[in-house]
Amino acid sequence: MEPHKIVAHDAWLVARKAHLAEEKAFTRARDALSRKRRELPWEKVEKNYVFGGPNGKETLADLFAGKSQLIVYHFMFGPDWEQGCPSCSLLADHFDGAVIHLAQRDVAFVVVSRAPLPQIEAFKRRMGWNFKWVSSFGSDFNYDYQASATPEEKATGKAMYNYEMTEFPSEERPGASVFYKNAEGNIFHTYSSYGRGLDILIGTYNFLDLAPKGRDEDGLAYGMAWVRHHDRYVDAAVDPAATYKEPKKSDSCCD
Repeated sequence: MEPHKIVAHDAWLVARKAHLAEEKAFTRARDALSRKRRELPWEKVEKNYVFGGPNGKETLADLFAGKSQLIVYHFMFGPDWEQGCPSCSLLADHFDGAVIHLAQRDVAFVVVSRAPLPQIEAFKRRMGWNFKWVSSFGSDFNYDYQASATPEEKATGKAMYNYEMTEFPSEERPGASVFYKNAEGNIFHTYSSYGRGLDILIGTYNFLDLAPKGRDEDGLAYGMAWVRHHDRYVDAAVDPAATYKEPKKSDSCCD
């Protein structure tokens, strides 16, 4: 780190309280933004999406599992990939602890990828995860919710992502989508978020933002270049000869 300003406690307290006022303003602004998010209009889901799950074929309605609200995380794991995206895996390391609490607030949580179910289940066992993860292979679901490139997008190199045409280095993309099911069984798409909008789901980043070095990503090839699957981090102090193959940017999330 660069040399940092050092002050006496009284001066430190003045600076800290000034920053606290900004933090409180940010918290109130975030609460207001969350209220506006809940007030957004909904769109009715007209397609009958079908997924491959541990219990066989499941519809989007089935994924609600008796709840009225459903959060889907779009995990980057393509049909021909050997393993899931390292950056999505960083997010997924936070999911299991949340699922039981979400259920107490009438929310089901499911992860969806285009990889076939056997590939998903093998990778899930490797990572030691327990959350529900289903395959959308053969479905339009990923395409309709901007989580995978259509054949046309792959041909042109341009993709609709985060509600605008852009270039994205991978055919699979991270995101989160939210749905509501009413008493009549109608399903509505209420919200989706992509890119940096997913930061709030990364508990590790929230911890790092408290630390003196922050996320410490300046100078890296891209924002999450340091991220590994949790069983692939190399501790040079334990094994100085250990090496790790840098993941391709196309296999990771981007800023």
